[in-house]
Amino acid sequence: MPSVCLIVPCYNEARRLDRNAFQRFVDDTPDVSICFVNDGSRDGTDAVLSALQHDRPEKIQIISLPQQVGKAEAVRQAMLQVHAGHTAEFIGYWDADLATPLEQVRTLCRHAESLPRCLMVLGSRINRLGASVRRKPSRHYSGRVFATFASVTLGLPVYDTQCGAKLVHRSVVPELFGTPFVSRWIFDVEVLARLRNLVGSETLLASTIEAPLGEWRDVSGSNLGVRQMLRAPLDLWRIGRRYNRRSA
Repeated sequence: MPSVCLIVPCYNEARRLDRNAFQRFVDDTPDVSICFVNDGSRDGTDAVLSALQHDRPEKIQIISLPQQVGKAEAVRQAMLQVHAGHTAEFIGYWDADLATPLEQVRTLCRHAESLPRCLMVLGSRINRLGASVRRKPSRHYSGRVFATFASVTLGLPVYDTQCGAKLVHRSVVPELFGTPFVSRWIFDVEVLARLRNLVGSETLLASTIEAPLGEWRDVSGSNLGVRQMLRAPLDLWRIGRRYNRRSA
């Protein structure tokens, strides 16, 4: 299994952060460490994260941002800091609510090892026989519509851009995360657009893989609201306008 550092962005997660799950995982998975990013939380998240780090100082790191900057910018800053200070082969990001269980890191790593030169692995929420993907019907169907438009925007056959479980090879982190994103929420689409423009569509298709998850579930309390969902079409248009010109 390749070495991995997972970035976990946190905003007001004090009540629902599963401290025991994170502790068990780093204890059982020697090649994985975790970097929590406290995105200006105001509910005591900092105390919860500090306790986690105190118990596992060699496996858990904390980056504290003085004020909320949004998930995209929190992840971006953390990716660059981890890249500069960590030797992990893959640097990923994972949702704090553990809608994707941490054990699925192994699934993503197996798919990474299946490619001669893997640059990126995306967790994919495909409900199929042998998997347990529990998603509200309304979110599933709206997600399929969004994925269709994202695929058209990128010119790539992507099934699920928005699952909060991804691994990125350290060699491309500076280029993919070096500058701020257009969108605060659908920055995952922008990451793919940057990778496509960096290596070309053919190389991306040969070095990027979607890993069907064995388990995923909807978790209540998401910070994604109606405003962000309504803004997504505009953000997709802005992403296409910026990056498709460069790839033409």
